[in-house]
Amino acid sequence: MITKKNTKLGLNPISATVFLALVGISIALFYFDYTNVLVFISSLLISLILANGLCIADQWEKAVVLRMGKYKGLKGPGIFFIVPIIDKVDNYIDQRVRVTEFKAEQTLTKDTVPVNVDAVVYWTVWDVEKAALEVQEYETAISYIAQTGLRDVIGKHELAELLQERDKVAEVFQKMLDEHTSPWGITCQNVGIKDIIIPQTLADAMSKEAQAERERRARVILGTAETEIAEKFGKASEQYINNPVALHLRGMNMLFEGLKEKGSMVIVPSSALDSMNLGAMGGLISLAKSNEQQQGHREE
Repeated sequence: MITKKNTKLGLNPISATVFLALVGISIALFYFDYTNVLVFISSLLISLILANGLCIADQWEKAVVLRMGKYKGLKGPGIFFIVPIIDKVDNYIDQRVRVTEFKAEQTLTKDTVPVNVDAVVYWTVWDVEKAALEVQEYETAISYIAQTGLRDVIGKHELAELLQERDKVAEVFQKMLDEHTSPWGITCQNVGIKDIIIPQTLADAMSKEAQAERERRARVILGTAETEIAEKFGKASEQYINNPVALHLRGMNMLFEGLKEKGSMVIVPSSALDSMNLGAMGGLISLAKSNEQQQGHREE
């Protein structure tokens, strides 16, 4: 609704000061001349009329002045004077950016999912004359049109679009609001979607779906890694086909890596033992390790 500041529609500090000063002068004049009662009463009435003619508008406000019920113009900011009795200040309209919160409850999306959406709109009055003359309660009108517009926007988008593309949805909504409020002299500068609440059962299902998707991606990545490893092993095996010495050295290195830790056990296929004579080498290494252990016990 239009903000009416009753404290400003009556006497303001300046007009009250002027009124008291004029009353004081009138009392002083009456004190020196008791017989002139008519002059005293007239001076009081003139003081009251002049005091009511002084008005003040804050820096961010415009005063809507009516003369005999017709629109006369805008006054302010600062101090200004109106003709008492004939003129009146109907409203002081704030031109600062203001915020209106609104929500759409249990609204169906395009894919028939009920959601609760909380949003805010930042708006300002850029044409005070239109705002004063075209619409009675523009704050209430903005709140209602924002609610109905939000429901309309939700119904035109699927749930995934609302969750993933909030900025685009808010931009579309802001343009729609601005088209409706511009004829009132009001512009909607920005719209923000604060929260989108979906049913708990749907949230649980979406969580399970996301978890299954992550597991699927993990298995795909693991399978890809196994494929790449197999390709690398295939290329490496080509180097040992006609090079038994390299294969023999590789076997010795593998056996050494497996047996260099005390108490370790290595299971080697029998075919590898036969082809690379790993059995004899393993026996020699084991014998060497046992001899080292015996010598250590004797020294102790």
